[in-house]
Amino acid sequence: MTAPRIDTDTLRALPKAVLHDHLDGGLRPETVVELADAVGHPLPTTDPGELAAWYYEAANSGDLVRYIATFEHTLAVMQTREGLLRTAEEYVLDLAADGVVYAEVRYAPELMLRGGLTLAEVVETVQEGLAAGMAKAAAEGTPVRVGTLLCGMRMFDRTRATADLAVAFRDAGVVGFDIAGAEDGFPPADHLDAFEHLRRENVPFTIHAGEAHGLPSIHQALQVCGAQRIGHGVRITDDIPDLAAGKLGRLAGWVRDRRIALEMCPTSNLQTGAATSIAEHPITALKDLGFRVTLNTDNRLVSGTTMTREMSLLVEEAGWTAADLRTVTVNALKSAFIPYDERRALIEDVVLPGYAALPRTSPRT
Repeated sequence: MTAPRIDTDTLRALPKAVLHDHLDGGLRPETVVELADAVGHPLPTTDPGELAAWYYEAANSGDLVRYIATFEHTLAVMQTREGLLRTAEEYVLDLAADGVVYAEVRYAPELMLRGGLTLAEVVETVQEGLAAGMAKAAAEGTPVRVGTLLCGMRMFDRTRATADLAVAFRDAGVVGFDIAGAEDGFPPADHLDAFEHLRRENVPFTIHAGEAHGLPSIHQALQVCGAQRIGHGVRITDDIPDLAAGKLGRLAGWVRDRRIALEMCPTSNLQTGAATSIAEHPITALKDLGFRVTLNTDNRLVSGTTMTREMSLLVEEAGWTAADLRTVTVNALKSAFIPYDERRALIEDVVLPGYAALPRTSPRT
């Protein structure tokens, strides 16, 4: 018997966890318009609806470099204390409204220095905005725990300085580290000094790998740099010649057997050309093979998406059930960069009861 579909309102109410979401890719269109006007930054359009459509169209180029270029306008309005406070607070409130109970937000402080803020001031300001958002969300009855990942840009030379920031702020809301930016041509091992420093200081990190480049990128991230998670990781399927048969190569076997989380972002992966369709996205086959896959949004404005939308797409186009959605949510929390007792409490006290309360049947949207 075919499993019943889950309607959108039910999906929105489900407790969610997101590990891979960029602060500068998740602004509200109206916020970009208002802040751009305040700082005198020209936009493709000053109509919020048209701006959202512009982002979505530009992101659907199938080119990771062009996808990243759309961040010019969001970053332009995140160079001041006022801009950072507002965008960070709204970021949290938007997640809470979407049913997210745990999130890790990532951004690169080095990209937010044009207004005169120092690296430390950027981090302090974002943390202040996130804290304000969490307080408001809790007061509204939709609490969400948000941890921060600081990103070094793999094309530049400030990665070690950003790693130092992650160490300095690990008791002030920063839970880990990442490197981001154009993957092809900028291997993770170029930043080995930063990763070795983080390991010495017991700071966990993930690495964008296996999106625009293949198995060598994933191998370096794991076996040379020591990443605990992989951002995207879509190309791990290059080490599984026959997905249906499930015969794994040595790297794929390592990823699965060591429970290394793959931070997969279906809509974003389609837009950057890393996947061809939701129905054929590797997240489903990898889930069925026992990989610790997680579901993420990557950039909510740029990709025109939410966690509810990502879930809905997988339900409607890949046949996912509530059990599948629960699995990837629990996977995310098991691999979150927060203490074990906090992860366990979120799973046992929030996620599992939330799914247990689902009706046995749900109408199709």
